[in-house]
Amino acid sequence: MKSYPNIDGPSRGQKSPCHVFVKYDGSNLRFEWSRKRGWYKFGTRKTMFDDTHPIFGTAIALFLEKYGDALPKVFQKEKMFQGVKNFVVFAEWFGAKSFSGSHKPWDKNRDIVLIDVNPMKKGILGPKDFLDLFGHLPVAEVVYQGNFGPWLVDAVRKEEGLDLESKYDVRAEIPEGVVCKGGRGHELWMAKIKTERYKAALKEMYEADWEKYWE
Repeated sequence: MKSYPNIDGPSRGQKSPCHVFVKYDGSNLRFEWSRKRGWYKFGTRKTMFDDTHPIFGTAIALFLEKYGDALPKVFQKEKMFQGVKNFVVFAEWFGAKSFSGSHKPWDKNRDIVLIDVNPMKKGILGPKDFLDLFGHLPVAEVVYQGNFGPWLVDAVRKEEGLDLESKYDVRAEIPEGVVCKGGRGHELWMAKIKTERYKAALKEMYEADWEKYWE
């Protein structure tokens, strides 16, 4: 089951058009769908889990309620997916009190948001294809579309000129930042930019080793 790639900081951004998405502060989960078996595999970045898992188990029901029927409808009707037998989709699972990938057991106010789709053997869809095919669903929110550059990094860092707040019901108290995505196919690139407020919160919580949660 394909894992989600690591996304580096703004130094990986290319001076080209991109879509800039809200970065949700949670855990990256993956879900695999087969034309024969339906939804049958569930995992974090590194491990598999089922609905008995003490932390992530409840995410399965939440994902299936939100996307379980809607995604296969797209998989089955779109011509570009003809011949594709399996899909791995990636979503961010988080609570209102989640921070740097950790979750409060008592925080029951949680959501899951679709961030990417990978038709097997075709790679992760580019941002335009992703939005064209799945934008009618509750997916990662776009805050900007245009060229990547230093001004964008500065705008995200300072939270000036861009509205980084999620409009979904469950949202972080401090916006983490954004993920920039450009190109498609083998030319797909991604870069993340985080806010200065998020950096300050990391320093307060982790002190000596805050940088490993940064970019």
